[in-house]
Amino acid sequence: MDQFTINLLFVGASFALYIGIAIWARAGSTSEFYAAGRGIHPVTNGMATAADWMSAASFISMAGLIAFTGYDNSTYLMGWTGGYVLLALLLAPYLRKFGKYTVSEFIGDRFYSPTARLVAVISLLVASLTYVIGQMTGVGVAFGRFLEVSNTAGLLIGACVVFAYAVFGGMKGVTYTQVAQYVVLIMAYTIPAVFISLQLTGNPIPGLGLFGEHQASGEPLLAKLDQIVAELGFNEYTAHHGDTFNMVLFTLSLMIGTAGLPHVIMRFFTVPKVADARWSAGWALVFIALLYLTAPAVGAMARLNITEQFWPNGTSGEAVSVEQIETDPAYDWMATWQQTGLLGWEDKNGDGRIQYYNDASPAMQERAAANGWQGNELTNFNRDILVLANPEIANLPGWVIGLVAAGGLAAALSTAAGLLLAISSAVSHDLIKGQLNPSISEKGELLSARIAMAVAIAVATYLGLNPPGFAAQTVALAFGLAAASIFPALMMGIFTKVNNKGAVAGMLTGLIVTVIYIFLHKGWFFIPDTNSFTDADPLLGTIKSTSFGAVGAVINFAVAFTVSKMTGPIPKEIEELVESVRVPRGAGAAQDH
Repeated sequence: MDQFTINLLFVGASFALYIGIAIWARAGSTSEFYAAGRGIHPVTNGMATAADWMSAASFISMAGLIAFTGYDNSTYLMGWTGGYVLLALLLAPYLRKFGKYTVSEFIGDRFYSPTARLVAVISLLVASLTYVIGQMTGVGVAFGRFLEVSNTAGLLIGACVVFAYAVFGGMKGVTYTQVAQYVVLIMAYTIPAVFISLQLTGNPIPGLGLFGEHQASGEPLLAKLDQIVAELGFNEYTAHHGDTFNMVLFTLSLMIGTAGLPHVIMRFFTVPKVADARWSAGWALVFIALLYLTAPAVGAMARLNITEQFWPNGTSGEAVSVEQIETDPAYDWMATWQQTGLLGWEDKNGDGRIQYYNDASPAMQERAAANGWQGNELTNFNRDILVLANPEIANLPGWVIGLVAAGGLAAALSTAAGLLLAISSAVSHDLIKGQLNPSISEKGELLSARIAMAVAIAVATYLGLNPPGFAAQTVALAFGLAAASIFPALMMGIFTKVNNKGAVAGMLTGLIVTVIYIFLHKGWFFIPDTNSFTDADPLLGTIKSTSFGAVGAVINFAVAFTVSKMTGPIPKEIEELVESVRVPRGAGAAQDH
């Protein structure tokens, strides 16, 4: 059986499972569509939350960014994991006790203002749409490779699949679908990692193999990797070579952005009791840890495998020949990924070999001049392909490659569904029912939610064709937007007496300042080519666009407290409401909507 058929079997079987679950758990009421009837067990919800969380960025892109940058990019792991701790301790139980369906509804009621609710909807839509672009980017990468079609065609196919099971299932259908997707994606991530760890180190546990001995050379694996990449002019893999201040800000942006993402917070509205919300967050961390503890090993081992394929005789020998790439089965992965447009190479100097090195390094420039090289000949290597290509690079069995195909799609589709549900809920429940047509029937509200989700899928697909970065980089921008707008409003709504004018001013200022900084830093005001992933010079010190969310949050807090202090106290009944949410009086029984 050829690899394409194996891929189709794994992907087709997983899709049949997801759509079957969505039909079985089809939402029949607004309560089931928005909050799964508030009947999800904490363990089930923790697994669904993990699948909702471990998106294309985590599964497909994160290890690729770590692999090509080194340990500095472990900030993604630290920030995203720390965000769940904040969510479990500071937000989830209190928001569940409040008893609403959406984040925007909480903000509107707590700040006794339709305007606050509208601004929250706008913030949610901006952050969620940015986030879902990253997921659709991952869908296109995975479908394009494993169905052997173009990246664009893959993205369009993926959009149709999301439409088929997310529009009708609502939160109830999406929850149970995500449980199945978690099982698929965690198997697809860890099984190849076990194989590769055994190949390279003899240790079946990737996290331990990472610090073990490289079997071929007898050196520590990380020392071997540091040596190889340094000889090719790249920074040592384990060295810290970034800006520490910017790294701290970036980690903080990811943390508070995680705690402010509406599609994640919505999951805690689905459990029966307040205590279950905290337990759900704890279980989610357990399930997420299974992947996050494996990701650094996947990145390091993949980088070593790729480098050794291009320099099979060591970096002091000759690079791989074009003839070997074209005839050796070990290099078949290059031809298949080249078809997607996400991998490319060129024999620039006509010597019949493909030299892969850092041509910006002075030492490698001297070596290139001495050997007649004309620059790095690996002309394109999209980071987002690394995890999906990893089993092929390591020559693993065909069924493992098929499993990874299903896992990568499960990761992207599960988060895309959660985000689209958050978007549709904001439009139908907060905008249409909460602002435009309060008397709308339940049937009409469900219809508007499904139409909103269909429109959101179309918009996300269009934007996914021209993403502003690799999947994880695009997602990082979404975290910054959520950190600067939604997280401060939630924190102030639970723990302070900030009034409605302060909250609105803070959210608007944080969102607008962050959006402007991102656009200026990315150069999008002046450079229409959105496929350019290169940042312009930082506008404020060394702060990059992906790190500015933490600054935006500080600005939000400062403006909110200042305006609130200048405009008077909150009403007595709102003060009592805040106290009732924060003080664990009757915390065992949740308030119904």
